[in-house]
Amino acid sequence: MSPHDIVFGFGTHPGIDDIPELLPTVQQADRDGLDIFTLSDHPYIGGRLDAYAALGFVLGRTRRIAGFANVSNLPTRPAPLLARTVTSLSALSDGRIVLGMGAGGLWDRITDLGVPRLTPGEAVDAFEEAIVLVKLLSGGGPPVTYRGKHYQVHEIEPAPVAAPPVWTGSVGRKSLAATGRVADGWIPGHAADWLSERYRTSRPVIDEAAASAGRDPSEIRTVFNFPGRITDRPLPATRDRDGRWLGGSVTQWVEELTGAVLEYGASGFTLFAADHSSPDSTTLSRWAQEIAPAVREAIAK
Repeated sequence: MSPHDIVFGFGTHPGIDDIPELLPTVQQADRDGLDIFTLSDHPYIGGRLDAYAALGFVLGRTRRIAGFANVSNLPTRPAPLLARTVTSLSALSDGRIVLGMGAGGLWDRITDLGVPRLTPGEAVDAFEEAIVLVKLLSGGGPPVTYRGKHYQVHEIEPAPVAAPPVWTGSVGRKSLAATGRVADGWIPGHAADWLSERYRTSRPVIDEAAASAGRDPSEIRTVFNFPGRITDRPLPATRDRDGRWLGGSVTQWVEELTGAVLEYGASGFTLFAADHSSPDSTTLSRWAQEIAPAVREAIAK
């Protein structure tokens, strides 16, 4: 894998009170050469910024960095409208958008918004239909008529803009298989990394479904949400007793991430603070200016 194929980003969960820091933080990441920033999508929380409103605002004030909702709360964002949103953002930002997709998790809160409750199986079926439909409604071509179980559209013109890459937050076996069939990337749930049991048992499901659909499994990225501390000195142990990454010095991070790419096929890392919150400006600078370039250099060798 080319060093340029590996994406380095950071995650944030911005609320209304975080507005003064949001734009300067992403602009710093943009200047420092990070590839992507991510925002959470929880529209039932009044204090949170709407993910897509925030994405549009920030993309309009940056130059290179891409953005995505990590991941879109699909039950509250119907697929035909979501297709219009992401193709519009792509056109406005010169392609700097990824579509993060989830089937929906906190259903008690989702239904508080007036959205009908789906069973887990129904939610995954709707999720797969939605990915297919977003792609059909992108890239130009004749009007689209689609008759799915959950989505029906009639003679809708696709946007003359390519569909963005679709990365999913799939967890269950059925949604993992859907990822293999129709998506472009996977973000392992619960911040699981390449040494976790979740990754070892889940990634083969994606690969098998992709191959059965006539796709090359290697084309489906694995991008890890990766919390941890960056320390001035090496830590005696970079993982806890359960095998969870704690962090370490720049050298320890570089060794760990280089191994993840070369040995496990990792293709991206989204940094969070150790408590899964947004990284502070000092940590973000070290991630962008020291760790990411060193990993790219090590891979190139």
